[in-house]
Amino acid sequence: MALEHPACNLDVKHVQQLVLSSQEAKKTAYCPYSRFPVGAALLTGSGRIFSGCNVENACYPLGICAERTAIQKAISEGHKDFRAIAIASNLQDDFISPCGACRQVMREFGTNWAVYMTKPDGTYIIRTVQELLPASFGPEDLQKMQ
Repeated sequence: MALEHPACNLDVKHVQQLVLSSQEAKKTAYCPYSRFPVGAALLTGSGRIFSGCNVENACYPLGICAERTAIQKAISEGHKDFRAIAIASNLQDDFISPCGACRQVMREFGTNWAVYMTKPDGTYIIRTVQELLPASFGPEDLQKMQ
């Protein structure tokens, strides 16, 4: 496992559950074109976990990443307060990192929540959304314009 990040105060049980849930979600990925399955598990402020996988489409831009699938599932059920997300893939040598679009969607819901980027063996590194998307643009920037 990795050293805990100061911005994340999850207990070991939640971290293990989140990582395992992201690995399980990866198994349902629909990725016939890239053959790159990704799973994500999102922990809400209330302690609920929403999982998601990547879903590709023959019209490539219409596919969706695992992270955004999990976030959209949570939002559709009324959750907007997020504590952490874990991401899983089959990459052996590198920790899986969210794409730029996923980082921006994560940013919509705050900058100081944890992103657990994992390897198949369950090891992970932790970054905050702020660290993954510094000098970002968010909802409060639009409010300044009103």
